[in-house]
Amino acid sequence: MSSGARRTDLPSAASVRHWLDAAIQAPASLPDEGYEALLGADGPLLDELAELADWWRLEHVGDALTYVVNRNLDPGMVGGDDPAARARLAALVAEASALGATEICMQGTPPCGAGYLALVRIVKATAPRLHLHAFRPPELLDGAAREAMTLEEFLAAARAAGLGSVPGTAARILDDTVRARMMGAPDLPVRDWVAVVESAHRAGITSTATMVFGHIETPGQQVAHLRLLAGLQDRTGGFSEFIAMPFVPAAASTAAPGLAGSGVTGPAWREVRAVHAVARLMLHGRIANIQAAWPKVGLEASTALLRGGANDLGGLLLTGRVAPEAGAEAGLSITKADVGRVARQLGRPPRQRTTTYGEVTDGA
Repeated sequence: MSSGARRTDLPSAASVRHWLDAAIQAPASLPDEGYEALLGADGPLLDELAELADWWRLEHVGDALTYVVNRNLDPGMVGGDDPAARARLAALVAEASALGATEICMQGTPPCGAGYLALVRIVKATAPRLHLHAFRPPELLDGAAREAMTLEEFLAAARAAGLGSVPGTAARILDDTVRARMMGAPDLPVRDWVAVVESAHRAGITSTATMVFGHIETPGQQVAHLRLLAGLQDRTGGFSEFIAMPFVPAAASTAAPGLAGSGVTGPAWREVRAVHAVARLMLHGRIANIQAAWPKVGLEASTALLRGGANDLGGLLLTGRVAPEAGAEAGLSITKADVGRVARQLGRPPRQRTTTYGEVTDGA
């Protein structure tokens, strides 16, 4: 996060005050100009916005601080159809299960010639009770192409094999011009991203929803992104959570190569707080769970966001001893004790959840 203010055209205090008062009664019913004004809240008005978002969080999902015990694996590192690769993946999954994970998350493209469905089958054969959260929209299209299936056929086959949900990542900002500039090349068009996610939902596969913010996009484009997600949720009800992820310049070479070396510094802390609070208001009644992405902002900042509209801390990101480097976020991990410390600071009870926010039962 940048220490400076990325936005220079902050709205007047009177405008923010007006829309704050309106959001007290109808958080999800403001016009676009209202949410754009709230995204520019600063100082005491930003504190009021965060308090309002936290009040609606309590009304919508209660007081529990939720988290999931999971392990991330990169298919590019653990995929492969040869016996050694299959055995290594099985060992990683078995270890995660033994450490208490209820979820395996896989994002990335398997090696050329490897199959996506084979990965699903290995995970489920090794630990049938683990929830597999895997494959971003571009990977779902790639998986269908590798299997010579339509997207609908692939989704049905993946679900039958044990795929539980998909990450709604690769969303970036759902604006084609912004996406092309971020990637430095044509990106999966917004209409295709939406179509893939909607197809997954209609196939009975839920997903997360995300937004990478704080770079070249405008407040209006942030609002439009959230509007699009809200409309998709109205049609399918398939989103389990929303994750706002601040742009990290150091990761631009892989996450947004078009912005690498551009001098884009990422969002100021003011903007990070405002985005999470406005997301809580805009998505009220649609997407119940707002996650504070601790790997992007750290635990201290996440604790502040959990006072400003967020209710979920995300995953522990277990590593273990078997190939701890096998995940995209290798080296980043927290413990249940860390979650407990955050919960005590908030004065809220911690609750371990499943991927889809259900109760964790023995053997889950």
